[in-house]
Amino acid sequence: ASALLPARYRRAIVAIYRFARTADDIADEGDAPPAERRAALARYRCALDAIERNEPQGDPMFADLHAAIREHALPLQPFRDLLSAFAQDIDVKRYETFAALADYCRRSANPVGRLLLALYRVDDAESVAESDAICTALQLANFWQDVAIDARIGRVYIPLEDFARFDVDPAAIASGSHDRRWTQLMAFETARTRALFDRGRALPRRLPLRAGLELRAVIAGGMRILERIERVGGDVFSQRPLLTKGDWALLALRTLAPARKA
Repeated sequence: ASALLPARYRRAIVAIYRFARTADDIADEGDAPPAERRAALARYRCALDAIERNEPQGDPMFADLHAAIREHALPLQPFRDLLSAFAQDIDVKRYETFAALADYCRRSANPVGRLLLALYRVDDAESVAESDAICTALQLANFWQDVAIDARIGRVYIPLEDFARFDVDPAAIASGSHDRRWTQLMAFETARTRALFDRGRALPRRLPLRAGLELRAVIAGGMRILERIERVGGDVFSQRPLLTKGDWALLALRTLAPARKA
């Protein structure tokens, strides 16, 4: 909940983020066995059911979330979608097709954008579609950025059909080897992700000014990560592509330029 956002939204955004972050960590972090992770996520689902019944929450995190949902009339389904995706992370380590990966993103990333749109009272079909495109793009950019990190825990988000399309052995990830075919594969994934960002570029103009500026900054950051991946020919093994200090001035310019044109 950056300082760009009006204060009246920040507590709700913090509550949304805390719910999503802690639930995601249950699925991804630590050494707990799968059954324990599923039980922990089930407690989150029970808390959402209790919030729907308007029952007081003893846990401060759920109490804050309850207050945000009531104050801003936030829908509960996006929270349930998030939990569905996080539960999937416990068992699913590979995706055969991009369609399957996109369905995961529909539940793991897009709900956050939809909750923010509900918060801003911008929920027309066009805005929702553009938000979904941006959120999926952000999720994909993070996947391509973290290929090596995810591989260490046995998780591969690049669709298997794409490995086959470019004749790349998925085992190349574990070895960290990259050649011309790997570079072409990663260029394909970054181009597809950039097209999704482009599909959502009009959305910031329909948001409150400061929220729109923040979204422009988020899009600019995601696009910059794609540029960095492309600059090293898709070699995400030698060094994880990150935004550097020098990038922030560039992102500020890219963030403000569209605002002046609008």
